[in-house]
Amino acid sequence: MKFNLLSKLKATVTNYEGAIAYELSPEMELYTAVVTWSLNDSFYEKDEKRMERVRKLIAQCNPVFVGKLAVYARTKMYMRSVPLVLVTELAKLHSGDDLVARVTDGVINRADEITELLACYGMLNERKGTKKLNRLSKQLQKGLSTAFNRFDEYQFAKYNRDGAIKMRDALFLVHPKAKDELQQLLFNKIANNDLQTPYTWETELSALGQIGFDSIEAKSLAFKAKWEELIDSGKLGYMALLRNLRNIQDAGVSYAHFDKVCARLADANEVAKAKQFPFRYLAACRELMAQSVAPAKVRAVVADNKGFTGALLDALEKAVQASAANIKGFGYETRVLLACDVSGSMQTPVSAKSKILLYDVGLMLAMLLQSRCKNVEVGMFGDTWKTIAVPRNNILGNVQEFYRREGEVGYATNGYLVIQDILARRVVMDKVMLFTDCQLWNSNSFANDIQKQWVRYRKEVAPNAKLYLFDLKGYGNTPLQVLQNGVHLIAGWSDKVFEVLAALENGDSALSAINNIEL
Repeated sequence: MKFNLLSKLKATVTNYEGAIAYELSPEMELYTAVVTWSLNDSFYEKDEKRMERVRKLIAQCNPVFVGKLAVYARTKMYMRSVPLVLVTELAKLHSGDDLVARVTDGVINRADEITELLACYGMLNERKGTKKLNRLSKQLQKGLSTAFNRFDEYQFAKYNRDGAIKMRDALFLVHPKAKDELQQLLFNKIANNDLQTPYTWETELSALGQIGFDSIEAKSLAFKAKWEELIDSGKLGYMALLRNLRNIQDAGVSYAHFDKVCARLADANEVAKAKQFPFRYLAACRELMAQSVAPAKVRAVVADNKGFTGALLDALEKAVQASAANIKGFGYETRVLLACDVSGSMQTPVSAKSKILLYDVGLMLAMLLQSRCKNVEVGMFGDTWKTIAVPRNNILGNVQEFYRREGEVGYATNGYLVIQDILARRVVMDKVMLFTDCQLWNSNSFANDIQKQWVRYRKEVAPNAKLYLFDLKGYGNTPLQVLQNGVHLIAGWSDKVFEVLAALENGDSALSAINNIEL
């Protein structure tokens, strides 16, 4: 499936800052909106507004593309909620074949996504309560039935949580056909609320928390022993490990257990299987570096493990380096310029509960790529533009250095200064990459926008130069004309965006990775 994108690009709109911007094709706009959406309000766009925009775009796009985008967002971009929205909307608009069933099966990667999809379907179709969900889309029901047969008792029990739709409700709504007698026995257990309580870090710590201990010391020692048991058990998932490093540290586990934690964090195979957003490592790093400490009365009865923080930080850096290992960077013969937007609109959390800001995502992606390039300059722009020299093999440390210094360039969105600088210095750059929400404007005057600067740069300095916009928020327009003058668009928060970059380098479009998804 190919799309004639070029004919649909028009310089007829303005962005949220009032500057000239360029439209995208419906497919490109849907792609950027989906892979940068956390189902929360953003700086310029309320969640309901984006939902309305996404619905209109889905109706304009080929249903097969929408389905492939949903699976791509789940399996390649590690998104969980937005793919369910796409499936629900696709089920409203498409029928006559098994496309919705195949897409539904493709986006269900965890047992709890069965109940999440049903809850999403009910909410977006304004059907509250399980009784009103009896009129499910037949193809969605078929896809969920297939998904039901992929999970075992542990997986069902692990995610059998209280919510509007419980696993038992889902079973009665979907009516999956068991593949064998053992599967039927499992379905019976779900129906009878008889699933065995799983051994997970949540259930184990919750049970321990219900015990009435005689003293703080006894409680502290019990939690220390439990964390050590969990570390030894192998039941502590990689993401849970990342999120609980401070808790493990405060529990005072032995050095041998700390060593196990560090080894697992840094293990390249574990990193590959975990499929974490790069900024998850940054969040863990910052949590460790935070000044807050455990209450004094607790610290008095457990070993003080703050001296092991350095080892954990080293392990996180190794993990990030491992995540970057498969990124196809550029050799010494290719001059690369990476520019990070640190403007005010980039300084909003990626989600309601996150401490990670949008520009942290840009910084992480930029530093991942910087670590894989031989001849590279990096910098940040706001009111002004500044390059900053940082080592290649210190990804998390580099992000922290930029984070510490972002106020040095102010908070406007003068991305044109990046191009103006290399134009004035007559520096030949082969690749220029901007990590931004694409809402750029010239706060000094509108005479010199980035589009004009780039066209001039290509004409006067580097005719073969390429510019890549890494769109981190998907507002639906771009500050440069994409697919003209060597300009390309990439979107998303996962390190998988660099697979799109590799595809573009090989002459494909940004949508190739989506179109290549098998349903």
